[in-house]
Amino acid sequence: MPTDHAPTQQDWQRVSRNWKRQLEQRRQTIEALERELLGCIGCGCLSMKSCLLLNPDDTLRDQGPGPVRLQQTPRP
Repeated sequence: MPTDHAPTQQDWQRVSRNWKRQLEQRRQTIEALERELLGCIGCGCLSMKSCLLLNPDDTLRDQGPGPVRLQQTPRP
C-alpha cells in the first residue's frame, strides 16, 4: 500500500490479488500436508505398504530424519 497517499481502488485490487495468490498457495500447501498425512510422510516408519511405492528401500533416509517429503513441499 502507498504510504504517501490514501490507497486507491487500484491499490486495493493489486493488494487483494496478491493476498489471494498467497492464500491459494497456503491452501495448496495445507491440502498437500493433508494428503501426506494419510500415507507415508517419507520417514520410513508410518506405512511400509505406501513406502514401498513412495520411498522404496527407504531412500529418503539419506536426507535426514522426519517428514522429508513434506519439507520439500513449496512454501508460500
